[in-house]
Amino acid sequence: MIEEFYEVLNKRRDVRGEFTGEPIPEATLTRILEAAHAAPSVGLTQPWDFVLVDDHTTRERFAKHVQEEREVFAGQLGEERAGTFANIKIEGILESSLGIVVTYDPARGAPDVLGRHAIADAGLYSVCLAIQNLWLAATAEGLGVGWVSFYREPFLGELLGIPDGVRPVAWLCTGPVSRLETVPDLERHGWRSRRPLAEAIHHGRFTPRDPGSA
Repeated sequence: MIEEFYEVLNKRRDVRGEFTGEPIPEATLTRILEAAHAAPSVGLTQPWDFVLVDDHTTRERFAKHVQEEREVFAGQLGEERAGTFANIKIEGILESSLGIVVTYDPARGAPDVLGRHAIADAGLYSVCLAIQNLWLAATAEGLGVGWVSFYREPFLGELLGIPDGVRPVAWLCTGPVSRLETVPDLERHGWRSRRPLAEAIHHGRFTPRDPGSA
């Protein structure tokens, strides 16, 4: 049981190019959404909602917007970095079976949100926990998930009719996959290498490290 949990944890990938487009069984979709909805939340506010997007026209419009934002980002890169980025696929919006947009409503439970008075972003953190639950559950079910972040919140809000004040936190491309890569895409394409755990651990106090040190 414990081994299976860690296997799912380490198997999880941000999927872009491996979606098959096959439909997600309704019972499976319900289970992964239930897993997301079971996440802990500050003040038990459950400040998330899930917008299920399968309409092709809507997804085409979003994909076009994401491509435009990709070009904006690429224009900010130096020549060598831009060359590396050119080979990296950043989304599977049209290839995946479903888009799941996870939103954050800071007004839910307000003004008396227990636990948020000192850390305003605690509600947003709660939404991220729901996303992680969904992602791990999907991986356990044999599905892939890809988090798309190349978008402007006002555009996506208007596209999906999200009320003012509610933030679209993630568009999750979701669906069956042909495989899950053993090495993350960004590492395989040379964008960045993983940081060793030892470099992230501090004892007692945060100790700055020389970026050039081993």
